[in-house]
Amino acid sequence: METGRGKGTGIGARSVAIAVTDGMLHFELGIAYEVFGSDLTHLVDPWYDVALCGPGPIRAGRFLLEPDSGLDRLPYADTVIVPGWADVDQAPSAELVDAVRAAHEAGARVASLCTGAFVLAAAGLLDGRRATTHWAHTDVLAARHPGVEVDPDVLYVDNGSDNGRVLTSAGKAASMDLCLHLVRLDHGSAIASTVARRLVVPPHRAGGQAQFVTAPVPAQDDHPLADLFPWAIERLDRPLTVEDLARRANMSSRHLGRHFRAVTGTTPLQWLLTQRIRRAQELLEATGDSVDAIAEAVGMGTATTLRRHFNRTIGVPPDAYRRTFRNSRSSAG
Repeated sequence: METGRGKGTGIGARSVAIAVTDGMLHFELGIAYEVFGSDLTHLVDPWYDVALCGPGPIRAGRFLLEPDSGLDRLPYADTVIVPGWADVDQAPSAELVDAVRAAHEAGARVASLCTGAFVLAAAGLLDGRRATTHWAHTDVLAARHPGVEVDPDVLYVDNGSDNGRVLTSAGKAASMDLCLHLVRLDHGSAIASTVARRLVVPPHRAGGQAQFVTAPVPAQDDHPLADLFPWAIERLDRPLTVEDLARRANMSSRHLGRHFRAVTGTTPLQWLLTQRIRRAQELLEATGDSVDAIAEAVGMGTATTLRRHFNRTIGVPPDAYRRTFRNSRSSAG
């Protein structure tokens, strides 16, 4: 069924509108534009059609920006990105709040980066939903908007497609995680991983991972876990245990657990499970292998085990994921 979105605007099928106003955080704004605004048609053609939408020339930190369109363009986009801004004590403008609300009502997917969650909350999009923002401001968000279930301990939250997809991220680097998650939803995990490699960032950090970790990645090549990660990923078809990982890293299981928590924010077993699920996604997208064969290839053993973990992690069974991904590819084609 045809809707008013996209009519007469020249906006593509996967249009992204980045809402910009004075006081926006330029780092989060730059992340969104780097992921969606770069020309990556050599990966997927068409890629995203991106527009900066604002009320007029705006200042983001030391930078002056000239938007492509006004905020009234937001309801015509498929995805609306709301970066954060520095002063959370300053209420977002009514024009911005109204435009974001109108975009959601028109069917757009709406995502906030960092303190952009305050805009979504002001628009009523987070009422009755889980949400997150930068850990330093989660208490303020919860106090100001008691109808929002604020989770201070995650990188991002995807509320799914019920009543329109609404997503929120924690601060700074977590904004990249959410943007790559959106690419993964649209184009699959293989393309998202390629984009991550181009940006020299981890290909997938699950949204439920802790916000605050001592070191998000090993800082040096001689870090005790620097060689362990690729070694384990090459052996996902094997029933690896914590003891296997500890033996490879030449440390005790307890010492390994402390290193893993500091580097990844999670446990060795949970990290392994995340890698197995991500590999299963890639195989579901790129091959016609049966679920049983994929379960064996990713070290899950049986299709029953894969289905249980995949459904719990991704939200749909492997067969439904494959159908949805192929249908979206067919529609894009």
